[in-house]
Amino acid sequence: MEIKYGLISADSHVVLDRDTWTSRMSVDKWGDRIPQVVETTDRGKLVDAWRVDGKLFGVGRGVANCPAAMEDPAAHYYPVRWDEVPRRAFDPLERLEALDYDGVDAEVLFANDPARSAFYQFGDAAFELACVRAYNDALAAWRQASDRYVPLAVIPYLSDVSVTVAEVQRAAQFGHRGIEIQAEPSAAVRGLPHFNDPHWYPLWDACQELELPIHLHESGGLAQAMNFPKWDGYDWPSFHTTMTVPTCSFPAQFFPNLIFSGIADRFPRLKWVSAETGIGWVPYVLEGCDYEWERRHLWTEGVRTRPSDVFQRQIYVNFFFELANVPLRHRIGIDNIMWESDYPHTASNFPHSRQYVERALATVPDDERKKMLYENAQRVYKL
Repeated sequence: MEIKYGLISADSHVVLDRDTWTSRMSVDKWGDRIPQVVETTDRGKLVDAWRVDGKLFGVGRGVANCPAAMEDPAAHYYPVRWDEVPRRAFDPLERLEALDYDGVDAEVLFANDPARSAFYQFGDAAFELACVRAYNDALAAWRQASDRYVPLAVIPYLSDVSVTVAEVQRAAQFGHRGIEIQAEPSAAVRGLPHFNDPHWYPLWDACQELELPIHLHESGGLAQAMNFPKWDGYDWPSFHTTMTVPTCSFPAQFFPNLIFSGIADRFPRLKWVSAETGIGWVPYVLEGCDYEWERRHLWTEGVRTRPSDVFQRQIYVNFFFELANVPLRHRIGIDNIMWESDYPHTASNFPHSRQYVERALATVPDDERKKMLYENAQRVYKL
């Protein structure tokens, strides 16, 4: 992969074509349960929406989460009919033109709906696995189309963990460079063991041996972490903001747990990435963790490594608009920060990513800029 622009997005979102699951899953076996785009109504108007196992997604908010890919990104318009979805959102070859237009060399691909909402919610292990495998196969095709795409596999939760490990191994063979997980599986799926339980050790071990970083995205843990009731008076844009801005609260809970549970020390070569949660939370969390570790002599309780050392050894964070916390980059770890574009979501700076980069890093030396903008991502994803 050629570095032409000096930007790798460590958090973008894939929009998959409407035939992704219908062309890869058995109609004889799954029938209308297969994820597919269907016509429905919203306040008396005909719209399209994803339907999975009888459940509709996105009615009233659009059939594809791709406002930045629309003709006028500043309008923040979500297409409500599939015919409105631009090919530069879901066609991997045409999307390369969007990357060139924004001056981005490559992008790490996180899920969109319906995969973003997770298939475990339908309570059928075999159906979940079939949907997961179809998604991972479709995303592997993007990697085959261009090495500028860095796919992340999703995983099944309802099957035995050995099945999950097998799917991760299979995905790695087809070019996936990491996996996405829910922040706390036991909160998402009734009956699953807690994140800290040894039940998950085979998965962490497999990812460590395969050198696949584990990714947590704000949409994969915020609701579980916040539990803040929704006010009915919000319109959708305002409510969306109440969910996205406080995302720093999610990793501020997750990563102390990762460290103090001993999981990070047990799997010291396993990398963890927090996406779309910013970098501002990191200095306080590291200082707080180190303080508690020292005050309570936690190395005598099995937490062998200083938390800030664990962080800089294994944990990575992304930024894309922040100004205030760039001066703290050395406290965070200059080798632990990556840039993200969030394309084609509404928060993305597309097609003005370079302007925001220059504003944020105006006083940062060139060698440090290179690390934050693309070299760290090259190293983490072995590009």
